[in-house]
Amino acid sequence: MTLVPSTSIYGFGEHEHPSFKHDMNFVRYGMFSRDQSPAAFSNLYGVHPFYMCIENDFNAHGVLLLNSNAQDVTLSPFPSLTFRTIGGVLDFYMFLGPTPENVIQQYTEAIGRPYMPPYWSLGFQLCRWGYNSIDVLKKTVERLRQYDIPHDPFLTKDEPQGSYKPYELGEELGIWVNNSDGVTPVVGKAWPPGDSVYPDYTNPQTAEWWIHMCTEFKSVLDYDGLWIDMNEPANFHYSLHPDCEENNLNYPPYVPDITGGLLAEKTLCPNSKTYLGYHYDTHSLFGWSQAKPTFYASQNATGKRAFVLSRSTFVGSGKYTGHWLGDNFSRWKDMHMSIIGMLEFNLFGIPYVGADICGFNEETTYELCLRWMQLGAFYPFSRNHNAIGNKEQDPGAFGEEFAEISRSALRTRYLLLPYLYTLFYHSHVNGNTVVRGLMHEFPSDPQAQEIDRAFLWGPALMIAPVLEEGARAVNVYFPEASWFDFYTGGRVSVSWKKRFAEVPAPLDVIPLFIRGGYILPTQFPARTTELSRQNPFSLIIAPDEQGEASGSLFWDDGDSIDSIEREEYFYVEYQFSNKALKATVTKNGYRGIATLAYETIQVLGFTSKPNVFLNGQTIPSNRIQYSSNGKTTLWISVPLFQELTISFEY
Repeated sequence: MTLVPSTSIYGFGEHEHPSFKHDMNFVRYGMFSRDQSPAAFSNLYGVHPFYMCIENDFNAHGVLLLNSNAQDVTLSPFPSLTFRTIGGVLDFYMFLGPTPENVIQQYTEAIGRPYMPPYWSLGFQLCRWGYNSIDVLKKTVERLRQYDIPHDPFLTKDEPQGSYKPYELGEELGIWVNNSDGVTPVVGKAWPPGDSVYPDYTNPQTAEWWIHMCTEFKSVLDYDGLWIDMNEPANFHYSLHPDCEENNLNYPPYVPDITGGLLAEKTLCPNSKTYLGYHYDTHSLFGWSQAKPTFYASQNATGKRAFVLSRSTFVGSGKYTGHWLGDNFSRWKDMHMSIIGMLEFNLFGIPYVGADICGFNEETTYELCLRWMQLGAFYPFSRNHNAIGNKEQDPGAFGEEFAEISRSALRTRYLLLPYLYTLFYHSHVNGNTVVRGLMHEFPSDPQAQEIDRAFLWGPALMIAPVLEEGARAVNVYFPEASWFDFYTGGRVSVSWKKRFAEVPAPLDVIPLFIRGGYILPTQFPARTTELSRQNPFSLIIAPDEQGEASGSLFWDDGDSIDSIEREEYFYVEYQFSNKALKATVTKNGYRGIATLAYETIQVLGFTSKPNVFLNGQTIPSNRIQYSSNGKTTLWISVPLFQELTISFEY
């Protein structure tokens, strides 16, 4: 048990709970990876015994208990935390901040920086379990093209019958998780016909087998990345455990507060044997141990930057994989839960995260799916995913109005991809969060510590989605800063600062706001990331109250392995002060930058139309547009690699 300096506690996972900031009224969370659709306070797919605390003096710290055994933590109003684990060692790590962002930077320095995703994986993805035929898949793709809806990869979860070579080779190598005798493989059941065995990924030989099998499969079915599912590990024969004999491993004297109350439920007997020891100790490491060889399998097979998506995760998984929030439901509350989950996984060092847009289980509705398409356009991992037997819910399935509104939200996403990609660069290099709560940027604001119905991309863009049926307005809290409406460029009323304000949100709008003090790089959107990457760039400059702003742009070919480590990338820093923009290129290692150019520069908050000078040359007045709300748009044509100085006089 430990006392904590405040009740502002965040983290611990993976669970579903009603708020990002934890309830401290004797709430207990069990942690033991489980094949479990999101349900209130249940232990879900991953294990993350890490929390962050914002103290009463507004400094932040983080604590990790690096322990893979079944465990629980009780949050009490004293305030205090009580940890209980049934094995391993009490291996605590402390991260002293002092800011929330510092805490996560320090945490990911210890557990591994998040991987750099390929650019294509930031596009909108469509998937369902049960397209059932290639013709249905083709029809779905054609529907999206008809409505010009931005999209990138498609995934399907149909289960084709295939070769038994992976089993035969694995049997020969002896790489399965074994029963308590250490010799005979554990036999369970998952989705494919027949029984299943379980690769023991803690065994180095298994990693070699897996990489070989995945690489060989590339010649059977071409792919760009790998999705690993059911890796808690799941077992449908959980009620039939002839080998779960009565002993303290299978039925320990104390069972943490986990769903079902049995360690073997939905998985393997705890006295099963792995390379590293009993399953009792290694159970929650299954997904983590699978992620690393899958990362290298994807890399080896494609010759390009790895893409891995895993359902089960553990401390450090973000170095090799992203995560989706599991088999959610087509319910309004699940949209809110997805924001909380997304914020938490950014704390856990897994910023490539998202929920199944429109819901996986149950039937969606027109309005729910439409609002979810708007919210999901701002998940780092943006994917509409549906269960077998449910009606189609892709953005082309509901008719022209739905498609048009979805297209608008996704085009905004694709417009902002250069900013999002740059955030992932900072995450990979420095350990920053990509999506963050308002409390990350405004820790001294007690109200910001409570906000979890709106969120930020990096420090600069606030997303305030509609999360209630029938709502046509959103109550948005604006912390102490200058804020600008993303769509109009107009300044948010000063009277809204540090207050909730009712913001209109008709059915075709998700409210977005730019924080003063920042510069966002954008690119004209197209229907795919590949086409978008060829388009002109723009900058949106939103000065703070001192008239200053800063930002940056990272750019490379989008899918090369280790382009950052090999310095094959382009990086430019932007600084706006004294009514002048300066673009300074600090790395020019990507040759593809030569074909790209700036097309527009937008500056928000001016009080009159300025005279503009580009590198000392006057810009003609007909290439400058000034709006009465203070937005000034400048049309230029300058190569992206060229350093800029743009001065504004008025």
